[in-house]
Amino acid sequence: MRYSPILAVIGLLIPGAIGQATDVAELPRLPASHLQQPRTDWLIDPSPFEAGVYRGDRTDEIILSNGLIRRRFRLSPNAATIAFDNVVTGQAIIRGVEPEALVEIDGASYEVGGLKGQPDYAFLTPEWADSLEADPKAPRFTGFTVGETKERFPWKRVRHHAPGVKWPPPGVSLRMDYSLPGSGIRVAVHYELYDGIPALCKWITVNNGTNRVITVNRFTSEILAAVEYATAVEFTGLAYRTPNIHVETDMAFGGFTQANANIRNVHWETDPDYKTQVSYRRLNPCLLKVSPDLGPDQRIEPGGTFESFRAFVLPYDSYDRERQGLALRRMYRTVAPWVTENPLMMHVRWSDWKSVKRAIDQCADVGFEMVILTFGSGFDIENDRPDYLAKMKRYADYAAGKGIEIGGYSLLASRTIGGGNNVVMPAGKKPRFNHSPCLGSVWAKTYFAKLYNFFEQTGFRLLEHDGSYPGDECIATTHPGHRGHADSRWAQWRVISDFYKYCRAHGVYLNVPDYYYLTGSSKCGMGYRESNWSLPRAQQVIHTRQNIYDGTWEKTPSMGWMFVPLTEYHGGGAAATIEPLDEHRDHYERMLYSNLAMGVQAAYRGPRLYDTSRTRDLVAQWVTWFKKHRDILESDVVHGRRADGRDIDWMLHVNPNLAQRGMVVVFNPLRRAVKKKIRVNLYYTGLTETAVIREQEGEPKTYVINRRDEVELPVEVGPESMTWFTISGQESRSR
Repeated sequence: MRYSPILAVIGLLIPGAIGQATDVAELPRLPASHLQQPRTDWLIDPSPFEAGVYRGDRTDEIILSNGLIRRRFRLSPNAATIAFDNVVTGQAIIRGVEPEALVEIDGASYEVGGLKGQPDYAFLTPEWADSLEADPKAPRFTGFTVGETKERFPWKRVRHHAPGVKWPPPGVSLRMDYSLPGSGIRVAVHYELYDGIPALCKWITVNNGTNRVITVNRFTSEILAAVEYATAVEFTGLAYRTPNIHVETDMAFGGFTQANANIRNVHWETDPDYKTQVSYRRLNPCLLKVSPDLGPDQRIEPGGTFESFRAFVLPYDSYDRERQGLALRRMYRTVAPWVTENPLMMHVRWSDWKSVKRAIDQCADVGFEMVILTFGSGFDIENDRPDYLAKMKRYADYAAGKGIEIGGYSLLASRTIGGGNNVVMPAGKKPRFNHSPCLGSVWAKTYFAKLYNFFEQTGFRLLEHDGSYPGDECIATTHPGHRGHADSRWAQWRVISDFYKYCRAHGVYLNVPDYYYLTGSSKCGMGYRESNWSLPRAQQVIHTRQNIYDGTWEKTPSMGWMFVPLTEYHGGGAAATIEPLDEHRDHYERMLYSNLAMGVQAAYRGPRLYDTSRTRDLVAQWVTWFKKHRDILESDVVHGRRADGRDIDWMLHVNPNLAQRGMVVVFNPLRRAVKKKIRVNLYYTGLTETAVIREQEGEPKTYVINRRDEVELPVEVGPESMTWFTISGQESRSR
């Protein structure tokens, strides 16, 4: 391999450098297909879109591209993104040049890469790009390395997950290196671009090559001068829409939705350089900055390296809500494939051996896969007495012998500890849950040591971790895990995220009522009001399907749990409760199929799953049905009609990679039969001309797909019941 003098030195300068520095001339040319709008829809067939790093038309340009998005870097006089394009739409994503990152080290701010002199930030012409100059104070680009994607942490696969998922996600990595002249400090900006999806991951590392301790006070790992969503001259108080790009980080907490959980790190700001924008007061929020709003304020020892959080950037190729949701859910399946684990779980009400043994036996009888010693059950994960750990190991051994996984509940946040261990908030602020321990406190060190030890000693394979850490700051200076305010959030996030990564690496399933998917959690709440489970039973059924319909715009079916109160929960008495189960089999069945037919698992909370043989057979029947159709039910969804108690409601499951391309599930909440036709759009099944559709186990019928990708499907559903239709191509008719 030939090296340029600048590039060849990289392997010597950067401790821990992976791979070899790459010469631009040795990169392949950008394929012609990456310059044209694709003819194939990546949401149906992602296979043509392989990621790579390519040489540009100039000797000082490289291109990161997968045929869906394309990012072009100019390497001289400093490295900068001079174009970022959405190949699917043919549109530019950015309108100007920004630094590749910002860092503040020991109180001094630096722009990493970037070029200066753009005359108008509404657009960037090739001629302007040629005339841009480097900031003499900025860290200078010294070389780049191309390699493979790497797993962020191990994923131990011990239970069912979606077929065909890969970890790490296939793609390409690019590391671009910068040096602060004369300082010994080096900054690397890392990119991963994935095959088959218009998404990239970006982060930075700072290496301390000096002989002293340095402090990374602040960083911004992504800055994009993005094309605005819309323009308006006046500002009357109505919020501007932000650009059509999804951005989130793995430092997400404090919310059941990605937007709320990322509010502290993903910022859409006004752009002071965009002086020609239509907004008279220049208030259009079209400058993206991905940066923690507090800290990290991390010290780096000589020879040490700081690593930022990961930012994930997904430019949408449509303004359609359904397509955006499909793209986002595809991203989660790609960069966090453990979210496709979706075990059937029972929350057993009590933790004594008799209750737990019955729960394990009943789960094994009906096909459930997991038992959780639920909140309020008496289970105590913080009890580290040897006899208690030995008892829990006997629980786990018995469960494993029945083919059942077992786990338990622990409350982290929304509790007070005392003794100087609680978070101390800045003046005028309160903890998210009114009171909470600091994860940098002495108590927290003991707490997490107990959790690590518990899973090592017992063989438990699930944690429902309530809270979780919601992002509370702490100004205490006596906690051993952080020095003060500026580093408190980063330090606490590292404690919780490192623990969740450990769990994922050891096969421990995580139910976390917060957005920790990208650090190892598989489930968060789908999104519901807990007190609604005290409503009359008939209302709970409608709420269940409404919550799932609404939650799956962003979450996959497997990412959100629902709730089935077998015993009273938050009040409501007998009218809200399924127990005695046999007396309310009709409602129990509706709750089973309202969740399972949507591909969603609920927390079935109570002392037992059945009380008679009839109830046992009912539960087993629906579990067997779910497992028969599991792959398609846990695939993606296209939203049909939302439940409202006035007419049938329905949802379409789609997966063009399965023989069973789709399934329509139709629910009738009315006390009378409904017979009508519904228009079902089959575009995302990948079928184009005909579809073979079978109701339940009936005879298959062939339907012609019209020019709008629809079939008109006759449905007839009995009172307060459901039906389903499987969809396949002509070649699958006999299957």
